[in-house]
Amino acid sequence: MDKKEIKGAVEQIPVPKDKVFDAINKGLNKNNEHKKPRKKALTAAVAAAAILGITVTSGFVNSDMNKVLAKAPLIGGIFQEFNDTTGVNLAQQNAVTQLNQSMTRNGVTVKLTSAYSDGNVVSVTGFVDNEVEKGHNEKGEVSFDVNFEHNKGDHDPWLNGKSTVIKKVDNGYNFQWKMEYPYKAFKENSTLPITIHNINGIQGEWNFEIPIRQAKNSTLAINQEQEYQGEDVNVRIKKILTSKASSSLIYETVQKYKDDEIHITKAMDEVGKVYRFGNGTTIEQSKQRDGYHKTIRTEMTKLNSKIDSLTFYPQISVADPKAEQLLDKKTFVLKSKRLDLGLQVNDIKQKDGKLVIDYHLTGFPKELSKDKLELIENNLQYEFLLVDKAYIGKMDPENPFPPKNHGIRLNRVETVNKKTVHFQSTFDLRGEEKIKNFKLKNTMLQFDFSSFVPAKDFKPMTVILP
Repeated sequence: MDKKEIKGAVEQIPVPKDKVFDAINKGLNKNNEHKKPRKKALTAAVAAAAILGITVTSGFVNSDMNKVLAKAPLIGGIFQEFNDTTGVNLAQQNAVTQLNQSMTRNGVTVKLTSAYSDGNVVSVTGFVDNEVEKGHNEKGEVSFDVNFEHNKGDHDPWLNGKSTVIKKVDNGYNFQWKMEYPYKAFKENSTLPITIHNINGIQGEWNFEIPIRQAKNSTLAINQEQEYQGEDVNVRIKKILTSKASSSLIYETVQKYKDDEIHITKAMDEVGKVYRFGNGTTIEQSKQRDGYHKTIRTEMTKLNSKIDSLTFYPQISVADPKAEQLLDKKTFVLKSKRLDLGLQVNDIKQKDGKLVIDYHLTGFPKELSKDKLELIENNLQYEFLLVDKAYIGKMDPENPFPPKNHGIRLNRVETVNKKTVHFQSTFDLRGEEKIKNFKLKNTMLQFDFSSFVPAKDFKPMTVILP
């Protein structure tokens, strides 16, 4: 067997779900111990492919592994391609629904190939042919304007936390959508309508209805809490749901500030195994006498049923209210309400369709590393917002941007002096984002300080499992 044949064989072999996954998880957990949250980490499927490559090319495969691989369905290969260990695991359990739904609109063919639902995660895989390259995107880029359950636009709850992975193949592109289940209660069997409005700008209306089969979850009730008095936050671990290949954590937060985000970044059991979590779906929220209550469900690594305790690591991202000032003055100072930061505006100039704002940031360390400076420069491109003052207070809180031709966010940032944290931002008043009949005295400058402060880790909390 030559190298090409070996590679083809390896790509079709799903990963054994028992000892191999345990070994991979231990290696990943050790590797990820020192990594910051939200950074991309090596996924288990990549590690699995590497392990299998070593095993096959070395000429050694033990008999137990051969038996597992022989039983694994071929559909597991597509999930290896997308580095989806949950999909590989479910494929081995024959818990993935194979699809053969195809539709052509304006010359572009879309075919949906599989679907699964496991705990908090719903996955749909598919294929779009090379005709999509006649759209507006660069070659190799594929973007879908898609909605689920006949929802419209960004208010579709299935889009919160949705991710898309694209892989080029010979005659088109394979893709996977992964969504967080948006509702409080799970339905064991249901149908998910999908509408693709356009692909790479090519209009269509590709319509599909996908069967979603959700295995019944087992529930472990916990109901233990930790109060963080100095932060005005309370975290209650409510329960863990376990499905075929993953578990889901349900926890409640009580907080003084509504828009603060409190995440569980990881958990660790008494034998040192680390459990990872997804972004989370808010399934309940309310304002009560003791603060804002949120109940969140998030995907987690499948729970080991033999452990006695779990230590959770919460983290808070502070939401600072936007500071704002009418541009009827050339100099002014904006101060953060909750953070020790400020924006000192030195000068404002309008000329030749451009608006240039010269300013210093205050409250930052005197010595900024190159990476920190680059991060600040990047954030400054998006944290300013120029708004037609007539629309202040009328914007959607979930998407606080004014209507077209009444707001400008994007700007070009220039570092004047990094030692004094001195910058200039240039706004194109005639660009794609614009304010019709722009006048300084009718324009409000809003600035968000939140992105300039890293998330803060809370003291870990340990719960005893019943």
